Amino acid sequence: MRAIKFKESNVVFAENQDEYKQLPAYYDKTQNEGVVVTCYKLSFTERLRVLLFGKLWFAVMTFNDPLQPQLPSTKKSDIFNPIES
Repeated sequence: MRAIKFKESNVVFAENQDEYKQLPAYYDKTQNEGVVVTCYKLSFTERLRVLLFGKLWFAVMTFNDPLQPQLPSTKKSDIFNPIES
């Protein structure tokens, strides 16, 4: 699984940090929550595992601070909802 750039991406975390993989993301500082959205591309084998077992493991480093809310999804519309006029 690898993080991928997507249309709404506006930042790359760890861009100059060799010890980490680069993380393209959409970062919205205008919201009080400071929303960060990332997108991942699964390999063929990973897609088969999800299909067969229906599980996706997810780890978050909290650095011993409180855990922040997470919203995993397979649908972009769960994350980016267009504002209706």
